[in-house]
Parts: sequence; C-alpha cells; structure tokens
Amino acid sequence: MKSPPRIDSHQHFWRLARGDYGWLTPALKPLYRDFGPADIAPHLAEHGITSTILVQAAPTEAETRFLLDLAAATPFVAGVVGWADFEAPDAPTRIAALAADPLLVGLRPMVQDIPDPHWLARPDLAPAFAAMKAQGLVFDALVKPPQIPALLALLDRETELPVIVDHGAKPDLAGADLSDWRDGIAALAARPNTACKLSGLVTEAGPGWTDATLEPAVSHLLACFGPQRLLWGSDWPVATLRSSYGQWHASAERLTATLSEPERAALFGGNAARIYLANRGRRPPC
Repeated sequence: MKSPPRIDSHQHFWRLARGDYGWLTPALKPLYRDFGPADIAPHLAEHGITSTILVQAAPTEAETRFLLDLAAATPFVAGVVGWADFEAPDAPTRIAALAADPLLVGLRPMVQDIPDPHWLARPDLAPAFAAMKAQGLVFDALVKPPQIPALLALLDRETELPVIVDHGAKPDLAGADLSDWRDGIAALAARPNTACKLSGLVTEAGPGWTDATLEPAVSHLLACFGPQRLLWGSDWPVATLRSSYGQWHASAERLTATLSEPERAALFGGNAARIYLANRGRRPPC
C-alpha cells in the first residue's frame, strides 16, 4: 500500500538581490540571507516529508513568477501560493495569466501588513475572488485577530471559495488573553469552506517556548477545525527565529499524538494534497 503524502504546507524561499521583500531587513539577521531548495532539503529528508507548498514572501507578481520558475526546477515543491494585485482593474486577467502555470495552487495578499483592517471586506475585490474560483485556486488568509471580522465578512459572500487561514490567525501566545482569538477561530471554523494551518505558532510564542506554551492554541484549533481541516506547516525559515525545523516538527507530533493514524496522516499531508492540489487536478510529487 502506498504511504500517504507527507507535505509541509507552508515554507518560503527568497533571494535578497531581487529587492522586493519590504519586511526583510538586516534587523532580522538570521533571515537576512538567501534561502533555497538546498537549504531545506536535509530537513525534509530527516523528517520523511516528500513535498512542500511554497508560499510567497513579497507582494509582487514578479516574485510569484520567480517562485513558479523555482518550483518547476525543484521536484519536491508540489505547488506555489503566490501574490496578485487584487485591487488592479484587470485583476481577473492577471490572476488567469498566473494560473496558466499548473504549479500555482493559491494566492495570498499580505493582509496582515495592510493598514486597513477591513480591507478583506471590500466589495470591489469581488472580481479577483471570482477569478480565483474560476481557476480553482485556494485563498490563503494571512490575518491576525483584528482582521478576523473582515475575513468573516468576506466568507459571508464567498461561500464556495476554499480558504486556508495561515498560522492559526496568529494568536498572541506571548500575551495573556486569547479570548478574542478563540471566538474568532470558532467563527471561522463554523464556515465549511475554511481550513487552517498549524504553523507559525512558535514565532508568536516568543523565546523559551515549550509544548505547554503552544498547547492552548493547538487544542483550540483541533477542537474547532478538527484534524480533517488542519494542515501542518513549518513556516521555514521564518520559524527559525524561535525554533529549528526539527523542534517545531517534533512539538507538533507530540501535541497531536492522541489523534488516530488516519487523522495524523490527514493533518501532516493528506489535507494539503486534497485542498491545494486536487482543486487543480494535481497530485503530490512521488
């Protein structure tokens, strides 16, 4: 019997000389260098991960083209979540042009960096979302708790668009009160077209995190979304600000140890294959 796919649903590559990573400055010293396939390959091999979803890190279509070219030359990359200008008058045409590449599986505006917390609720973005549905693309929602209400307003209109919430909507695990985040996650999970990434939590937890630091968030995400709508992701190399690849992977394994083997197979790969790849008529690389 063929083993289920093991997919890292969220990782990045970048090349500093490209010059469009506004957030990536020398202040983030551990990240301020090039990262490419050769850097992550040993981690994938060590943990039995057969493929990845490569996610944008710059708000330009040029970077999306760069990632698609890189993915085409990297056998373990199963798909790319890119970026498109949702506000452009010709957004549907732009999205269709990007989606002509079968390696594109989704799009992600960098919503957390947009000053207007209500941006996602803007009705003038509807043509871009319609184009995504027409092309079979997934919408990655990079939001923090203050932007969850706008995401819910979008979901009121877009009931058939597949939406994946990145990084568990970034709970403030270094703070004290998670009540607003808990309510927001429960509301998001009540929408049947949503899923969520079990990723990025170590960065929100801050230095010195332990399994106990992450457990309240992981337990709530499991209770709300269930193992059939959660996707494990490394958020590599961003997560290396707080953790090695192996430390976060091992923690996620321990925190989900009570799940059945089929449930764990779904969370650690099957859900990514179903949501990202099947929508585009594709399978994970062998």
